[in-house]
Amino acid sequence: MNHDANANGIHGKRLLALCFGVVGVVYGDIGTSPLYAFREAFGQHGVEVGRENVLGVLSLIFWSLIMVVSVKYATFILRADNKGEGGIMALMALAQRGVRSSRVRWMLMVIGLFGAALFFGDGVVTPAISVLSAVEGIEVVAPQLHRFVVPLTVLILLGIFAIQKHGTSRVGPLFAPITLIWFITLGVLGLYGIVQEPHVISALSPHHAIVFFAHNGKFAFFAMGAVVLAITGAEALYSDMGHFGKKPIRLVWFFLVLPCLMLNYLGQGALVLADPAKAENPFYLLVPEALRIPMIVLATMATIVASQAVISGAFSMARQAVQLGYLPRMQVLHTSRETIGQIYLPWINRILLVLTIAAVLGFRSSENLVAAYGLAVVGTMLMNTILVVVVARRIWHWNRFYVVVVGVLFLGIDLILLGAVADKIEYGGWFPLALGIIVFTLMATWRRGKDLVMREMRRAGLALEPFISSIAMHPPVRVPGTAVFLTANRDGVPNALLHNLKHNKVLHERNVILNVEMLDEPAADPGQRISVSPLADGFYLVVVRYGFAEDPDLPLALGSVTQCGFPFDMMDTTFFLSRESIVATDRPGMMLWRDRLFMFLARNASSATAFFQIPGNRLIELGTQVEI
Repeated sequence: MNHDANANGIHGKRLLALCFGVVGVVYGDIGTSPLYAFREAFGQHGVEVGRENVLGVLSLIFWSLIMVVSVKYATFILRADNKGEGGIMALMALAQRGVRSSRVRWMLMVIGLFGAALFFGDGVVTPAISVLSAVEGIEVVAPQLHRFVVPLTVLILLGIFAIQKHGTSRVGPLFAPITLIWFITLGVLGLYGIVQEPHVISALSPHHAIVFFAHNGKFAFFAMGAVVLAITGAEALYSDMGHFGKKPIRLVWFFLVLPCLMLNYLGQGALVLADPAKAENPFYLLVPEALRIPMIVLATMATIVASQAVISGAFSMARQAVQLGYLPRMQVLHTSRETIGQIYLPWINRILLVLTIAAVLGFRSSENLVAAYGLAVVGTMLMNTILVVVVARRIWHWNRFYVVVVGVLFLGIDLILLGAVADKIEYGGWFPLALGIIVFTLMATWRRGKDLVMREMRRAGLALEPFISSIAMHPPVRVPGTAVFLTANRDGVPNALLHNLKHNKVLHERNVILNVEMLDEPAADPGQRISVSPLADGFYLVVVRYGFAEDPDLPLALGSVTQCGFPFDMMDTTFFLSRESIVATDRPGMMLWRDRLFMFLARNASSATAFFQIPGNRLIELGTQVEI
C-alpha cells in the first residue's frame, strides 16, 4: 500500500514537472496573442466598433480556440505521434509509411515540405511581431517615445539570437515561471474587465458569431483574419509533443491556458464595450495605469520566451529535414549535456536573425505585420490536416465514413481561415509566402539533386558481388588493418574503393562497405541499429540505421560490431569517403538553374567527417565528378 502511494507520488511529481515545462515552452507563442489579436479585428482592415461586433468577434475567438486548438490539435492531431515524436516532418514520414503508391508518396512529400517551409516563415515573423507588440506598449504610456519602438525591438531581437549559441539551459528555468506569471496576469486582468461589464460573458454563445456574419457579410469573413491571430502557436502543441508527451500538454491547455486566454479576451471586450475608443490598444488599456510599465516589462519577457520557443522549433525542424535528406548537412551543436533536444544550428540562427530584423525594419509595426503572420500559420495548419487525415485512414485504419467526416470538418475550417487571410497577401502576406516558396525550392532541389546523383552513380558504377569475385580471381596486395568505405549504394562498388585500388594497388585485410540508412522514425530500435552481411574474401556489408532525431556516430556504432571477424580498433581503421564534385549540365532531370543551386548547396554542406563524427586523422577523401 505504501509502495503504491510512493509510486503515485513520484508519478505525480514527474507529471507536475512536465506540466511546468509545458507552460514555458509549448504555450509561449499562443500566450502572447492577446497583445494584438482582438485589437486587429477593429483595425484598418477590420470591422466597426459596435456592441454586436465586439460580442461577435469574441464568440469567433472562443469557438476557434475550441474547434482548432482543443478539438483538432489537443484531441485529434496529438494522436498522430511518430513513436512519440510530433511536428510536420515526423507526420509526413508517418503518412508516407502507410502509402505504397510512389505518386501519392511524392504528393505527401510536397505537402509536408511546403508545410515545413511555411513553418520557417512563421519562425521569422513570430519573434518580430511578438517583440514589436510588447514594446509598442511604451506608446500607451508615453506616445512621444514612438520613435524608439523599432530600435528597441531590434536590440532585443539581437540579444535573443545572440544567446542561442549558449543554449537555454541557463535561462530555461526562468521560462516556465515567467510564462506562468504571464497567464495568471492575463486571467486576473480579464476578470477585472469582466467585472466592469459582466454582459460580455454572453459572447461565449455561438449565436453572436452567427449574428456577426449576418450583419457584416463579406467584411465579417475578412475580419476572421484577426481571429486567426488568436490561434497562432497551436502547432506547437504537436511539434513539442516529443519533449513532454500528450498528457501534460492537454492538462495545461484545458486547465490553465484556455481559461486564462478567454478571460483576457473577454476582459478586453468588456473594456471596448464600455469605451469604444479603447479599441486602439485594449490589451494595455485594460491594465491599470500604475501597472502599465511593469506590464510592458512582463510582456517583453513573455515575448522573448515565445520567440525562443519558435526559434528552437526551427532548429529542430531543420535538423529533422537534414536527417531525412531534404536539406544539406549542417553543423548541429548540443547546448546541454542533460537534454539532448537542446540544439543550436549556427546557419539557421544567422538566417533567422537577418530575416527577422528585415521584417521589423520593413513593416515597422505589429499592425503591419499581422497580415504576414496569419498566412504562414493557416498554411501550416492546412498541411497538418491533410497529412493527419491520411494517417487516420492508412495507419489507424479508420472507417472511410469517419475519415471523410473529420476531413471535411477540419479542412473546411482551415479553408475558411485561409480564405480570411488571403486578402492580406498584398499587405504583407506575401512575405512568409515568399519565404515558404524559397525554402520549399531549396528542400525540393536538394532532394531531387541527391536522387539524380544517386542515379548517375548507379549508372556508372560496378555491381558489388561480381567485383568481389573478380578480386578473388586476381588478388591484389593485401595490407594489415581495416578499410571502411562509406557508400549510399549498398549494391555497388564505392568509388573510393575503386580509386584506392587503382592508384594504391592494394587492399586492406578487412574491407567494410558501410551504408548509413536514415529511417522515417525518430530513433532506431536497438535490434535494427546494425546489420552485418559477410560477403567474401574479407569483405563485409554493414548497414547502420539512425532515426531522424538521432545524431549519427559511426565510430561508436562500429565499436559494437563483432560479426566481422574481429572487433574494430579505431587506431587500425581507415575511413574512405568519395566526395562528389557536381557538374551542372542540360541533361534531363532538373532545370539548369536548379542544377546550379544544388551545386551551391553541395559545396557549402558540412563535411561528412563532422556529420558522422569520424576522426579527421582516420579519414581519406577521394574526389569523383558527377554530371547531372
